[in-house]
Amino acid sequence: MKIGILTGGGDCPGLNAVIRSAVRTATDHYKWEVVGFLNGYKGLVENKTRPLDSRAVSGLLARGGTMIGTSNVDNPYAFKEIINGSRVTHDVSDRVVKTYEANGLDGLIIIGGDGTLATALKLYKEKGLNIVGVPKTIDNDLSATDYTFGFDTAVNIVTEAVDRIKTTAESHDRAMVVEVMGRDTGWIALHSGLASGAHIIVIPEIPYDIEKIAEKIYERKSKGKHFSVVLVSEGAKPLGGNITVKRLVDDPSNAVRLGGVGNVLADQIEALTKIETRVVTLGHVQRGGKPSAFDRILCTRLGVEAVNMVANKEFGKMACLKTPFIKSVPLEESAHNRKVDPSDQMIGEARASGISFGD
Repeated sequence: MKIGILTGGGDCPGLNAVIRSAVRTATDHYKWEVVGFLNGYKGLVENKTRPLDSRAVSGLLARGGTMIGTSNVDNPYAFKEIINGSRVTHDVSDRVVKTYEANGLDGLIIIGGDGTLATALKLYKEKGLNIVGVPKTIDNDLSATDYTFGFDTAVNIVTEAVDRIKTTAESHDRAMVVEVMGRDTGWIALHSGLASGAHIIVIPEIPYDIEKIAEKIYERKSKGKHFSVVLVSEGAKPLGGNITVKRLVDDPSNAVRLGGVGNVLADQIEALTKIETRVVTLGHVQRGGKPSAFDRILCTRLGVEAVNMVANKEFGKMACLKTPFIKSVPLEESAHNRKVDPSDQMIGEARASGISFGD
C-alpha cells in the first residue's frame, strides 16, 4: 500500500512529530510506502511531493514546524493562480483527484485545523478520496477532541512570557497588556492566564467593559500592588462593540486578519488610570519552537492511530483524544468550532481566585 501525508493551515509545534510517528508506523510496521505533499493543499494540487521513510523523519520529534511545509491560503476549492496575466480564484479540486490517482494512493492523512479539515471532508464526500484527519491548532478550538496538539506548547510559551513580563511590570509600576492568539476563542488566554497568574483575562466569549478593567487595576493599587498584567485574546471585543482587525488588501475575498486589540486596550487603560501602560504582542512566537512533552506524546499517538485508521479503512474520520484514549470520529464533527463557555467551571474558579474577566 501507499499513503500520502500533508500538513495544512498555520504552522504548529508538533507537526513534525505527527509526521515522524505516522511515517514510522506506515513504513516499519505495515511496510507501506509514504509520500509527503509539499506546502499543504498546494502540493496536492500541483503534485509536488517528496518520499518519506524512517531515515527522512529521523530527529523530528523535538523539531518545530513541518518538514513538508504548509499553507493556509491554498484551498483547492478556491485556488488562486495567475492565468494569462490575471489573478483568478477557481475550483481545482479535480486536479487533487488526478494527483491522488497519479501517485497510486490508498489513503491520505491530512493534518490541520478546522479549515483544512473542512476541505478534507469535502474531498472525501464529493471526490471519494480515502482521507483520515488529524486535529492541529494552537487555538484548541476544534470540537470532538479533548485537546488539539500545539495548544499545550502555546500555553507554555505564553505562561513563560507572562512570568517574565510580571517582573518588569512590577519594577516600573506599570500595567502590561499581553496580546495572544486564539482567533475567536479564548482557550490560550484562559489557560495561560490561570497558569501565569494574570490579573485580568480578556477573551472573545466575554465582552469586556473598559471601566471594569480599570476598576480591577485600581483595586490592586489600593492594596499596594502597583502593577497589573492584562492578558487579552486577539479576538476580544468590548461590550456592544466589534473585534479589532487588520484587512488583507491583496485578498479579493476581503478577508480580515485579527490583531491590534492589545494596543486599543493599552491606550484606554492609560487614559483612564493615568498608569503607564505597555503592550507585548506575542504573535507567531506562540507557533514556533519545540513542542512540549504533552504535545510530543499526543502527536506520537495521533500519528500511529491515523495510520491504523487507514489500515482499518476508517476513512472520512479523524483521530482524536478522548482521554485517555485516541479514538476516531466522523470528520463532520471535527469542523465545528468550540468556544469557551462563560459559565464553565474553570471561569468560575478563576473568578474565585481573584482574576477579572473585564465584565
